[in-house]
Amino acid sequence: MKVVIFCGGLGTRIRDTSESLPKPMINIGNYPILWHIMRYYAHWGHKEFILCLGYKGDKIREFFLNYRAYTSDFTLNFNKDNKDIIFHSNHETHDWSVTLVETGLNTMTGGRLKKVQKYITQDEPFLLTYGDGLGDINLDNLVRFHTMSNKILTVTGVRPPGRFGELNSDEFGTVTEFNEKPQATAGVISGGFFACNYKIFNYLNENDNLVFENEPIKALVKDQQMSIYKHEHFWQPMDTHREYLLLNEMYEKGNAPWMVWNK
Repeated sequence: MKVVIFCGGLGTRIRDTSESLPKPMINIGNYPILWHIMRYYAHWGHKEFILCLGYKGDKIREFFLNYRAYTSDFTLNFNKDNKDIIFHSNHETHDWSVTLVETGLNTMTGGRLKKVQKYITQDEPFLLTYGDGLGDINLDNLVRFHTMSNKILTVTGVRPPGRFGELNSDEFGTVTEFNEKPQATAGVISGGFFACNYKIFNYLNENDNLVFENEPIKALVKDQQMSIYKHEHFWQPMDTHREYLLLNEMYEKGNAPWMVWNK
């Protein structure tokens, strides 16, 4: 399945970590958090990526245009006219496909998703997530649940601190209420990691100010076309400097639940 990743936000809450990089390019260990997210999806067999670029998108383009140089040891042979490059490291990413799409500096998430519609296959579902959150979600189970629910959109529900979209659902997993960024929450919240049918685009328009988490999702809830896949294990966004330090500490201590490819 294709994986759409929102990579264009301004990331204002984490500017104290890096002014020069967009949030998806801030490192956890030696690699950007975006790489960790993509590596996670690839582990589950999803290796076709569509990146929605915006703020400092040139940094993301530069990384992928020079991907082998950024992720491998290499030797430059200057004693030849063509300056041969010999790469020594062998990353298991050679079969990835990465489409980078300029979706606008100030475009909101709904507008960004609409702009990549032409790269999505009509008769196949696709996955959607943000470029700043990690988890150990079982993606096989998520896709299976989405297929069985027969809904247009499935969201992964998690239970961290409240400032994200709170979800309520009935006994069958159909979402009955969605509150974007409530003041407090005691229930399940949106952790991203969506599974979508192509019909999701019927709920979007060409307005760059369209916020995916507002009007489109609320319309899906009203039409009973959204389900929730509950995830009770690890999930952690990187919205703040504190969360950046937390994720790097987990990486350094070898306690990174999302790094399933190392297990």
